[in-house]
Amino acid sequence: MKYFTIKELCKTSTGIDNTPSQLEVANLKNLVDHVLDPLRVKYGKPITINSGYRSLKVNKKVGGVNTSQHCKGEAADITGGNRSENIILFNIIKDSGKYDQLINEYDYKWVHVSYKTSGNRKQIVIVK
Repeated sequence: MKYFTIKELCKTSTGIDNTPSQLEVANLKNLVDHVLDPLRVKYGKPITINSGYRSLKVNKKVGGVNTSQHCKGEAADITGGNRSENIILFNIIKDSGKYDQLINEYDYKWVHVSYKTSGNRKQIVIVK
């Protein structure tokens, strides 16, 4: 974990405790090691984590789906700061092939990326 911290991946403005379990921390480290740190190297600029790990209570508060990979520590919503930068991030991840799910959220308002220890689907989704 060179560019991202567990604290950064668990931040929330909800006021609700968002402390991950050891398994969720391991999943977050896996996401960083296989996707986020390599992405940061290829992108060459800082990347902001909008949302990483979410406890079930935090996920419910922010309107996340019950099956969200955020609750397992397997997903992050990221941004390079604007639509054009988010398109670049999306394409770098897509070309790397190292993801479970890659989502263009609301015309690249942000990019959702997830990664599992095994069985990655390489699913691309567009949310309008």
